[in-house]
Amino acid sequence: GNTLASLQMGVWQFDTSSAGLGGCPYAKGATGNVATEDVVYLLHGMGIDTGIDLDLLVDAGNFISGFLGRKPNSRASTALLNKRVA
Repeated sequence: GNTLASLQMGVWQFDTSSAGLGGCPYAKGATGNVATEDVVYLLHGMGIDTGIDLDLLVDAGNFISGFLGRKPNSRASTALLNKRVA
């Protein structure tokens, strides 16, 4: 998506949100934020060392989502958490 295209154009800094939480208060249902976990997963998949432990990041996003009573909005987190229980 947009993150990959931006990387290919030389952009190297992105605003993300743990578990994709947040959004636009004026657009009901719009997340508005890319999940940090998804961007880190993409970067790691491209062989880019971020220095971030993706498993710990997923745990942190899962914790804050549960604390807030919200569902995480991260595809990478969903896949990795499902893989843990499989």
